Amino acid sequence: MSDMKATVAETKNGFRVDGYERISYDFTFLDGVFDPENSDLADCYKAWGRVLAVTDLNIYNVYGQQMEKYFEHYGLKLQIHKTKIGEKAKTIPTFLSIVDSMTEFGIYRKEPVLVVGGGLVTDVAGFACAAYRRNTNFIRVPTTVIGLIDASVSIKVAVNYGNYKNRLGAYHAPIHTFLDFTFLRTLPIAQIRNGFAELIKISTCSHLDTFELLDKYCEELIETGFGRADGSSQEVREAADKINKEGIHEMLRLETPNLHEIGLDRVIAYGHTWSPLHELVPETPLRHGHAISIDMAYSATLANMRKLITDQEHRRILDLFSRAGLSMDHIQFDEEILDKGTAAILKTRDGKLRAAVPNPIGSCTFLNDVSAEELNAALRKHKEIMKGFPRNGEGLEAYVDASDTGYTENNKKEVEATEKAAQEAGDLNGTMNGSIQVKGDARKKGASNGINGVNGANGVNGVNGHGKLDEKIANGVNGLTNGVNGFTNGAH
Repeated sequence: MSDMKATVAETKNGFRVDGYERISYDFTFLDGVFDPENSDLADCYKAWGRVLAVTDLNIYNVYGQQMEKYFEHYGLKLQIHKTKIGEKAKTIPTFLSIVDSMTEFGIYRKEPVLVVGGGLVTDVAGFACAAYRRNTNFIRVPTTVIGLIDASVSIKVAVNYGNYKNRLGAYHAPIHTFLDFTFLRTLPIAQIRNGFAELIKISTCSHLDTFELLDKYCEELIETGFGRADGSSQEVREAADKINKEGIHEMLRLETPNLHEIGLDRVIAYGHTWSPLHELVPETPLRHGHAISIDMAYSATLANMRKLITDQEHRRILDLFSRAGLSMDHIQFDEEILDKGTAAILKTRDGKLRAAVPNPIGSCTFLNDVSAEELNAALRKHKEIMKGFPRNGEGLEAYVDASDTGYTENNKKEVEATEKAAQEAGDLNGTMNGSIQVKGDARKKGASNGINGVNGANGVNGVNGHGKLDEKIANGVNGLTNGVNGFTNGAH
């Protein structure tokens, strides 16, 4: 909620208004938000007697019945707007479809819309709420690691426009966010890994204790869905809970004084200097976590060249990325991207680079006086270092697939329609680094993507990653579809 306090004073030629807006909103950690034994969410809607929910279609396919039974238990009428949201569908038409549902529902201005899904869902639906009657309340229930750890902290909401990410948006806080980490039980490892990058981001530059825990439990955290998978040890579960709570708290501590981004030196922008441009450069775009990991790893190399972190600290950061299966380099992360990315970010950051780098691990410095020559020298050194890492520093399942694009849903018909074509593509392009001989960069990129496609199971669990284990076959289309992408990228 927000309250505006302002004063009006006469000036020589008119008036001057001075005011500030008080913003208040809550976060609640609650495992089992749709468990009828937990009335917390239902209590937010009892005064209204009904609920309009916006969710991703595949989130609905997995959790829809549970949501319906939950609100039925509390005597609340539920209407659900189901949408397909990914970067390619994070658009004005998707935004308008949500607005239409709000109109049909007859939403009141202070009646909160329930938004359930990953960061993309909360971005678009949140923007619809910001625009609808200029200020409609909403409640956020994030379901992915990025949604829980990163997007839940911010009050930014937006859609993509043209070729630009988040070009149209607003600052609009939800009145409440419920953080339920049991959603990670149905999230595949590829999406767990994708979100793990956000925790490396905040811990490397601002919270040493969290970095230490990530370093100690890296593989176990990813493999067990932050301790939520069956058979997870109590030790890993407790470590995960501490990491999540302290990581979110640290990001809130850093961001709440600057919710509207008036200050541009932002610690949590570590990894976001060159990645906004590079993320969408490959024909099949990189997952966000992998894109920022490349940026962070390169920035660590730059910091090491400046003696801001020791060789030992530098290696420790890179080793953590590698163990997590996150990308540290990409064939198209080159001098041209550095130059274009620098030019773009200077406009965003009012003419200064403001590149966040660790100095040392657990604290941060912002670099402004970096020349193109120094950036390129750091890039050459970074790529030489990457030769000593698995896959030359490229990550596992680094490219978006149908679980990110917003166009493929969990259903058998979708599998039958694509399985044959994907298998043919996989047979041609999936023989580790490919037997198809094409020129230069396209061959390397295609081979990498093709591996993901052949493995099939990489796309196992549906849009925003969610799906039940017994749905692997149906959801396997995501991996197969990525195989088609790999073939296309390699053959052209």
